[in-house]
Parts: sequence; structure tokens; C-alpha cells
Amino acid sequence: MQQSKDSALRKRTQIARANRVMFVWVAIVSVVIGFAAVGSIFLAQKLFFNEKVLAEKDKTVSTLKADNDVISQLESQVRVLDTNQALIDAKANPSDQAVQVVLDALPSEANSLALGASLQDKLLANIPGLTLNSIQVDPVIGIEALSDDAASTSTATPDASTSSDSNQITFRFSVSGNTAALKQVLTNLERSIRVIDITSLKIENQGNGQVMNIEGAAFYEPARVLELKDKTVKS
Repeated sequence: MQQSKDSALRKRTQIARANRVMFVWVAIVSVVIGFAAVGSIFLAQKLFFNEKVLAEKDKTVSTLKADNDVISQLESQVRVLDTNQALIDAKANPSDQAVQVVLDALPSEANSLALGASLQDKLLANIPGLTLNSIQVDPVIGIEALSDDAASTSTATPDASTSSDSNQITFRFSVSGNTAALKQVLTNLERSIRVIDITSLKIENQGNGQVMNIEGAAFYEPARVLELKDKTVKS
């Protein structure tokens, strides 16, 4: 009887030991599987991130290749412009390249002072029988600032939120004179290198002559800056 009790006790002890061993192995295996799962997720994220980086690099390479492919075409088009007789005839200075006329016609800066000087000293000057009564050129809001009753160009880079509509500089002036003088004013505006749009024109008889009031706008195109930038790719 005592022997059977000892045998049963030994069996229970062996079963308990086996359970503890099994528990330990299950715990070890669970830890290994957990580390393996975490490692797999980390490697998958790393792989996905590397694919994103490679995709951005491929995009940059494609852009640079496309730009390089059109350089020769752009150079040939500029050389053709330099032989354009209409541009050659419109050059402000004989030493300028013909393509400079294009840059003069659409300046890269909103310089209202230069436009006012051009109107007063070139387009409205040296016309027999013409009197300039008044002239006003409006500084571009957000690009130019008023200082000492004059317009000064801001150092801030123009963008869509600060530029005026269609990158334009508005102006108005009043002149008086005979019919031929007023006609010459319109001819000068039409032949101007600058792109000028007349939005309002009024002519009134006054004494022996006529008064012409004109409102319009000249345009500019901000320079485009091409540069390589660093882009951060987030995982």
C-alpha cells in the first residue's frame, strides 16, 4: 500500500516537472516568435521606406534627364530669336542682343518708377503740340512699398498671394493738344516695346484743343528661379 502511494507521488512530481518544462519552452518559443514578428515588421517598414526613397530618386533623375534633353532645343530657339529682324529693329541699344527686346517687353520686376519714366520721357515726350497735364503710376500692392512719396521695390519675392492680378502695373495720365498730337500718343503706346493694355480712353473738347484721359496697365513676369533642393522622405 505504501509502495503504491510512493509511485503515485512520483508520477505527480514527474507530471508537475513536465508541466513546468513545457511552460518554460512555451514561454521561450513565444518570446522568439514575438522578436521574429517585431523584426519582420521593422524589416518590412525599412523595405517600404527604401522603396519610397528610390522612387523619389528616380523621379529626380527623370526630371534632370528631361531638362538636359531640351537644352539644345532651347539654345537653338534663342539663336533663332537673335536673327529675328523685327527684334533687331526694336533694340533699345545697338549692342544689345535681339532677345533682350523680349526681356524689355516683359520685365521681371514690378518697377513702377521705370514705367512712369518710360511714359513721361519716351512715349509722351517730343510730341509737337502736346501738353502733359498729369501722370500717375500705381505701385504694385505687396511687391512695392510707398516711401517718401515714391515707390520702392520690396525685397520680398513675389508670389500668388501678394502679386496683383495678372502681374500688372496700372497707370493713368491726362494730356491735351490737337488731334494730331493725341493720335501720336496712341501710336506711341501701340508701338511701345512694353506690353501695354489701354482699359479706358476719354477725349473731351476744351477750348481750341482736346483733352485725352487714358487709364491702362503694363505687365511684368517675375523671374523663375531654378535650383536643386533637398527633400525629406518620411517613413
